[in-house]
Amino acid sequence: MRGLVVKNTGSWYVVKTDDGQFVDSKIKGNFRLKGIRSTNPVAVGDYVKIAKNAEGTAFITEIEDRKNYIIRKASNLSKQSHIIAANIDQAVLVITVSHPETSTTFVDRFLASAEAYRIPVILLFNKTDCFDEHETRYMDGMIYLYSSIGYECLKTSAVKQEGIVELEQLIRGKTTLFSGNSGVGKSTLLNALIPDLNVKTAEISAAHDTGMHTTTFSEMFELPHGGYIIDTPGIKGFGTFDMEKEEVDHYFREIFEESAHCKYGNCTHTHEPGCAVRHAVEEHRISESRYNSYLSMLADKDEEKYRQAY
Repeated sequence: MRGLVVKNTGSWYVVKTDDGQFVDSKIKGNFRLKGIRSTNPVAVGDYVKIAKNAEGTAFITEIEDRKNYIIRKASNLSKQSHIIAANIDQAVLVITVSHPETSTTFVDRFLASAEAYRIPVILLFNKTDCFDEHETRYMDGMIYLYSSIGYECLKTSAVKQEGIVELEQLIRGKTTLFSGNSGVGKSTLLNALIPDLNVKTAEISAAHDTGMHTTTFSEMFELPHGGYIIDTPGIKGFGTFDMEKEEVDHYFREIFEESAHCKYGNCTHTHEPGCAVRHAVEEHRISESRYNSYLSMLADKDEEKYRQAY
């Protein structure tokens, strides 16, 4: 029996079969994906084969080949990855410039990982109704930066229903991953897009201005006008995984474009003479925040994060 994994609770997977049944399923035995060291070999968005048993539950016996997937470094086992979702058409990264603040480093790491797996990203700047004049200017500066690189940006206020129609049009008929820090308003956005959903929302922690986790597992929701949203737990950091150091610059669009003019073909853009990238940073044609994010990813090589170049 074939089905789509629509929910992952950590120990059980909910599989929606081709004939519309929802079956609680487990992995049979020591199920591991070839070539991927992962804490979760099955992910929401996977198409699987299941074998039902007498109790009405099932074992997952096979995973179909994936169109794509996106992974991050596992928070508990640094030498392993955590597959966030599989078979997605695009990702929406929900960002807030305060309450809580989404750092540009987090945004850039997410974008680099999405570039590595060829997943288009929409940057959604939420809670626009909460910001003062200074925060609004900062948000508009971020939008100008990422739009100039070629990323689609959208401003929304889930509470005031602003930008929701435009968002619905962008995700209609597609399988879209929703991600972001805890507290950026993903659950409120989901409730605005799917009115009967009633996803639990939580207040921001006043002491730390950070979000409280309301989603504890990944789940896929069907949109009223076609398509799916994969909602994921709020994540504090985004540890990239499975990249060669030599290819990190490939996943920063403007850095990769400028690197064609470097004096040396193997330039790391850190110290070499004739580096076009560092020259572009000095001339403000590449933003300092993006360049610093690139450097932080180069430095993040602990626990054998980078595989060896061939």
